[in-house]
Amino acid sequence: MGSTRMMATGHKHMISAGHPLATQAGLEILEAGGNAVDAGVAAAMVLGVVQSDLVNFAGVAPIMVREPDNGKVTTISGLGRWPKKADIDFLIQNHGGHIPEGILRMIVPGAPDAFITALEKFGTISFGEAARGAIQAAGGGFIMHDLMAQSIRENEEKYRLHPSTREIYLPNNSVPKPGDLFVQSDLAKTFKFLSDEEFNKKGTRIEKLNAVRKAFYEGDIAIAISDFSHNNGGWITLSDLKDFRVSIDQPLKVTRNDTTLFTCGAWSQGVSMAQLWSFLKHKDFTTIGHNSTEYIHTLAEVIKLVFADRELYVGDPDFVHVPSEKLLSSEYAKTRLNLMKNDEILKGVDLWKGKEDVVDKDFISQDTSYVCVIDADGLVASITPSDGSANSPAIPEWGITPSSRGSQSWAIKGHPSCVAPWKRPRLTPNPAIALLPNGSIMPFGTPGADVQCQAMLQVLLNITEFGFSPQEAVEAPRFASYNAPDSFEPHTALPDVLKIENAIDIEIRRELETKGHKVEVWPDQIWKAGAVCAILNSKDQGLLLGAADPRRPCLALGR
Repeated sequence: MGSTRMMATGHKHMISAGHPLATQAGLEILEAGGNAVDAGVAAAMVLGVVQSDLVNFAGVAPIMVREPDNGKVTTISGLGRWPKKADIDFLIQNHGGHIPEGILRMIVPGAPDAFITALEKFGTISFGEAARGAIQAAGGGFIMHDLMAQSIRENEEKYRLHPSTREIYLPNNSVPKPGDLFVQSDLAKTFKFLSDEEFNKKGTRIEKLNAVRKAFYEGDIAIAISDFSHNNGGWITLSDLKDFRVSIDQPLKVTRNDTTLFTCGAWSQGVSMAQLWSFLKHKDFTTIGHNSTEYIHTLAEVIKLVFADRELYVGDPDFVHVPSEKLLSSEYAKTRLNLMKNDEILKGVDLWKGKEDVVDKDFISQDTSYVCVIDADGLVASITPSDGSANSPAIPEWGITPSSRGSQSWAIKGHPSCVAPWKRPRLTPNPAIALLPNGSIMPFGTPGADVQCQAMLQVLLNITEFGFSPQEAVEAPRFASYNAPDSFEPHTALPDVLKIENAIDIEIRRELETKGHKVEVWPDQIWKAGAVCAILNSKDQGLLLGAADPRRPCLALGR
């Protein structure tokens, strides 16, 4: 297996992120003496500028950190909660059991508190220093890139719905073109306001960071969000914002063939990523070949089983019992894997009991990005910021779009991720960290909604099972199942559909069809297959190896 890009190598520190300007901002922090968390937060905030169609500063940002001295891994949820006024009966009666686009999808922003919390617990720099790159990119502008221009063009009607959003994303009343200078002056104002509040606060570094938190969740920004919500039929109140804090948790942990995978908990589909790794504990793919018919069939069927469990069991563990211990047990894996057949597929609808309507609409959300960092001391940060700007209105004069992650709940009573006051939606973004048998550490992640776990699994197997370099692993052809109900409204399902990049041999695709897979061919290197970034601190080579997926404008740099 080869690669089209040269893999980034370093001996001191390394960053890989979803856009070059984010990578540059993080690298500047590292070069100035900041650590991995400082750099990761700085890069993630830049992603909320240069990919604000996919990521929002007022959105979500789950964070995972591994400390070098003790190997402890910590997760910061970065996920907001439904407002206390959220009413599932209203959605059932007035919106046909769906969560409509717009202000009713808005939940409390989780990302700002996640960034502040990460800097408090693990960082060394001020919020203002971390926000410097974001301020420059927003206020001075950046060159519009192809993916963002395409995203805005494809969602133009949605951007036109709200004057505050239209003003930002359709300057001069038209879709920005690649090569245009794109400025977000109100967003720059937001970052500057928060930085000034920190600078003007007397006290310790922690007290100053808390001033940033207070400015966002209790001050002028909070008032603007709550007033806008009230005036436009939303549910968010000043009390919701003031009462919110992210959760700080221990990760889920699964070991397969001496590779230990750390994932986020069941408030996200991190539990599904862990379950995939658990289900494959006793599978040996080295004898059947990479991307062979048997390999793809086996992974696709395992993904079906795990995503069926996601549909039946996974929701905010503060509100529903998620049987994580059972789902990750070898006994349960054996029981479920016994359902699989070598020569035919499992019928998808039967697995999740057809609880949702099955539709043939090919809906794919593309919001999310990713950044990972390893510094000279071995501190590791893995961050998956998200929440686009097309589905909800921006807050006038502040340039932010509060999290529309309510779209990942269900207005169906009894569903584990149904709407409820102060409950968290089931989040798709799920950063991860892997500990390889030789002691190498690898943070990795990707955008891609329900494709995230699938792309991450394939990349991890490419490295651990087939010996690919990190860059080869992220560039290798991919496939994805669309069998389960999509995590985003309208929760569509494409039973038995398997999308496969064109580079996978046509004979293999035909053999998969004989087993019952509904194969649909993707163009090679398509953005819909995810955009995995990863860093491997190779103990064997004594190097940091940075991988950046060419499917989107990712870049890895180090020294």
